[in-house]
Amino acid sequence: MFMRSKMSNHTLADSKTRVVENSDNLRAADAEATRHDHPCRQFPSAITAITITETQSEPTTTDSPRRPEETDGHKERGIPAVIDVDPEVVTMPHPQSMPATGFQALILCGPGVSLNTFTSNPAEFPKALIPVANRPMVWYPLDWCYRLGVTAIHLITPPSAAPALSSALSTDPHLTSLPVPRPSILAPEGLTQNTGTAELFRLPEVRAIVAGDFIVLPCDLISELGGEGLLESWVILQAGLGGVTDGRGIRNSSRKSINGERGGRRGGIGVWYETRGEGSVKGQETDFIATVALLPRPIPPPPGSVMANLSQLVMAMPTDTLKDKIEKKGTFSIRKSLLQKHPRVRMLMTQRDAHIYFFPYWVLDMMRYEKLDSISEDVIGWWAKSTWQDGLGDKLGLREVLEGPARSMPEDSTASDVYREEEIDLASLSSTKVSRLQISTPRKDQTTALFASRVGDSEVAKETPSKLVVPNVLAYVHPFNESAPLIRRVDTTALLLAVSLYLAKLESVEDVGPAASPLAHSSKIAYPAGVAQKTTITKSDCLLADNVTVDERAVIKQTVIGANCKIEKGVRLTRCLLMDGVVIGERCQLDGCIIGRRSRIGKGSVLRDCEVQDGFIVPDGAEAKNENFMVFEGLDDEDDVGIELGGNGDDD
Repeated sequence: MFMRSKMSNHTLADSKTRVVENSDNLRAADAEATRHDHPCRQFPSAITAITITETQSEPTTTDSPRRPEETDGHKERGIPAVIDVDPEVVTMPHPQSMPATGFQALILCGPGVSLNTFTSNPAEFPKALIPVANRPMVWYPLDWCYRLGVTAIHLITPPSAAPALSSALSTDPHLTSLPVPRPSILAPEGLTQNTGTAELFRLPEVRAIVAGDFIVLPCDLISELGGEGLLESWVILQAGLGGVTDGRGIRNSSRKSINGERGGRRGGIGVWYETRGEGSVKGQETDFIATVALLPRPIPPPPGSVMANLSQLVMAMPTDTLKDKIEKKGTFSIRKSLLQKHPRVRMLMTQRDAHIYFFPYWVLDMMRYEKLDSISEDVIGWWAKSTWQDGLGDKLGLREVLEGPARSMPEDSTASDVYREEEIDLASLSSTKVSRLQISTPRKDQTTALFASRVGDSEVAKETPSKLVVPNVLAYVHPFNESAPLIRRVDTTALLLAVSLYLAKLESVEDVGPAASPLAHSSKIAYPAGVAQKTTITKSDCLLADNVTVDERAVIKQTVIGANCKIEKGVRLTRCLLMDGVVIGERCQLDGCIIGRRSRIGKGSVLRDCEVQDGFIVPDGAEAKNENFMVFEGLDDEDDVGIELGGNGDDD
C-alpha cells in the first residue's frame, strides 16, 4: 500500500510551455507561517519552484525528471530538455507523507506475558509477530513511523527472538511492502524478557545507537492518529535554542535557554488515551495522571490540532499503584508544593499510557540513574514531579544532566557578558509571541552583583547552587468521542480480539479510496474465488485474507480470518480471530474465540470465549467455555500431553 513518491506528471502542450511556481509567493507564505505558528519551524515548503522548458513535440507525460544530458536523445518523445530548480526552495523527495524529521525511533519488542497462549515460545513466535487484523503486530508502529517521516528505526528485542523477527522482516508480505530503509534489529546480550523499559537504555548497545532526539514506541501500538501533529507540537512548544540535538554539540554548550536548560535542551511529550469507547474491554489496565493547563497562546490552535489537548504533566502512575497507596495510607495525600505552584490540577483515572514518547537526547543520560526501571512509571512519573517538587531533580541527578560540570569563564569575558547572553529571548523578537524572559530574569540584587563584578562569580554564589529548572513533560490526552481516531495498546488477548474486530469494520481502500483509514486493508475479502456460493459473510465487519476457502452453508459474522485458512461446511463463526493456516471442521460453532496458527478444530465442536494455542488439535465434538487449549510440557502421562483445558474465566 506504500508507493514511492514521484514528481507530479506534467501534460506538455504542443508549443513551448513554461511552468513556473512563483517562488517569491512561496517564500512569503513560508515566512508568514513561521511568524505566526512556527518559531523553530524545521520543515520548509515541500513545493518546489520548477521551470520546465519543453521541446516541441506531441503532448505526453513524464514520470520523473531527467538530467539535461539524458534528454538529448529523447526529444522526439517530448521529454523536457531543461529542468531548473530554485535552490532557495527545498524539496523533500521522500516516499512518506512527511519529510525526514531527524528523529530516531526505538520500538521495544517485549515478551508479551499477557499473551502467553500464543507467545509461549518467543524464539519461534515472539509477541511482535502476533497478527492483529491479519498484519503482524509490529507492522503498526513501523507504519506509524513511516507515515511520520521517521526512517531511522530500530527494533530492540531479546536475542532469543531476533532470528524470528529478522526472518519475518524478509519474508512477511506486509513487512516487506513497507518503505525503505528497512528497520534494523538490535538484540543486546544483556537484554532479557524481564528487563525494564528504562533499564534497557542503560545497556551499552542501546546507548551506542542513540545519536540524537528519539521516539520510543511499543511493538503493540495500534494508532490511527498520526504523529505529525505531535511532532509539530514538540517543535513549537518544547524547542530549545539549539534546534534538534545530535547528542554531541549540546554537551559542550555553556549557554542556557529561557527554560533554564542548556542551549538545545527541551522537554518531552507523552500520549495517553481514554480506555472507554470503541475497542475497549473490561478490566484493562489504566493509569492515573494529573495535569495542569498550559498558558494560552497568542494565536489559538486550529480546529483538530493536537495542541488543544496538550497540558503539562505533573503526576503519573499506574492506577493499581495509586490504589495500593490509598489502601496503605487510607487516603491520597497531595504535596502542598504542588498546589502552591499549580492551584488548579486536573486528575484522570480512566486513561492509559500509550507508551508514545518524544524524548530529547538528554533523557538518555537521565535514564542512567539505576533506580529508574520503567519509562512509564519511573522516568515519566519522577520527571513530572521534579518540575514542581524542589530538590527532587537533584536527587535524580538532573542537575549534572542538564547543566553539566561547572565551567570557568573565559579570561576575556565578564559577568555582564554572561548575563547579556542569557537574557536573549528569541520569542520577544516576534510581534506575535509573548516574551517568556521573566522566567529566567534574575532579581534586581542579582543583576547588580553581576554588573558590579568584573572577575566572575563571587564566593557566595559559588557555594549556593542556583535553583534547578527542569524542562516540562507535556501530556497529549486523546479526546474521548466517537469520531476520534483509535489509539490502543494490544497487550492482552481480550484487546487483541477487540482491536482486530474494530479494524475489520474499517472501510477498505477498494470501497472508499483515499478517504480510507491509514490502517484500512486494500479489500475486505482478498480471495473472493475461495468463497463458495450459499454462504453468508457480513462484509462490513469481516476480514478474509489471501487463499481463504469457505465451503457452503457457512455463516461468518464479525470475524477476522488469516491467510490459508479453511472453513468447512455448516460452520458458524461470530466475533472470532483465526490466525494463519487454521482448519475449522464441519458444523463447528465458535463465538468470541481466538484460534492460533495451524490449529484444527474438530467436527461439531462448540467453543465460546476460548483460546487455542498454535498447532493444537481440538477433538471432534468438544464443548468448552472460557477455556485455554494449550500443550503441557514435561508431563509423564503421555495421554495428557497435547490437551489442557485451563480456566480463563468462570466455569459456568
